[in-house]
Amino acid sequence: MNVLLAVFVGGGLGSVARFGVSSWVTSGFKNINPVGTLTANIISTIILGLVLYLASQKMGISDNMKALLITGFCGGFSTFSTFSYETFELLRTGQFWFAAANVFVSIVLGIGVLFVIAKSI
Repeated sequence: MNVLLAVFVGGGLGSVARFGVSSWVTSGFKNINPVGTLTANIISTIILGLVLYLASQKMGISDNMKALLITGFCGGFSTFSTFSYETFELLRTGQFWFAAANVFVSIVLGIGVLFVIAKSI
């Protein structure tokens, strides 16, 4: 499979998965709620860490499969732009503590999850 096609397919699947997770998590909310994006970003980080772990163990993951999963799927599943938009909207609507908590939890959890997985490599 061509690497560009792998990234394209993975990105599409990741974007659809993010939409599904975010819609499911935030289905009861009417206002901006970044928990869906946070959930998708953390799941994406776990998948990224697991793929990196498996690749480091010489599990036979091809370059095309890594492109599909890491660049494509994880890139489409996680989203910095939505995280930024939701945080901006929280600030714009005066929810400063919620915005700060969103930034703090997203960064600490995201890096923390990857760190824990990386320590296993």
